[in-house]
Amino acid sequence: MHFKKILVAVDASENSARAVEYVGIMVGDTPGFEITLLHVERYPERDIFPDDTSWQDACREEGQNIRTFFSQAKAMLENKGVSPDIISIEYVKTSGGGTQRGSKGLGVAQHILKMHRDGGFGTVVVGRRGVSKAEEFLFGSVTTKIIHNAKDCTVWVVE
Repeated sequence: MHFKKILVAVDASENSARAVEYVGIMVGDTPGFEITLLHVERYPERDIFPDDTSWQDACREEGQNIRTFFSQAKAMLENKGVSPDIISIEYVKTSGGGTQRGSKGLGVAQHILKMHRDGGFGTVVVGRRGVSKAEEFLFGSVTTKIIHNAKDCTVWVVE
């Protein structure tokens, strides 16, 4: 693991934007860093939409939102002095228990942790979503799961 290899998990929220900005401030134009922006998109449940067309429209909209966020995040890093050559983007789409990239059965936190391990990232950065204690108890929290399960790395939680 290499601490200058940074994985930033994003979800297009304000806290994700703050996490990206923080990374830009910490890294700036310092040589030797690599930054990967990662978004794990979990498709919405089909049964909450009246038809397939509505579901597909919602999926397309989410995809467009994250692509816009990626552009803004990359610009934010570059404005902090980060070279565009060291910024990469990963976009993983999941659906319930399966994914389009073949990692069946993984949730969002597990995808982030798998990317951390497989990519040799020494630093994982996440924004704190701010879910209530009741929501966290019932559904878990991606940030909490990463904090409790990340091994051999530094985890930055940005609020």
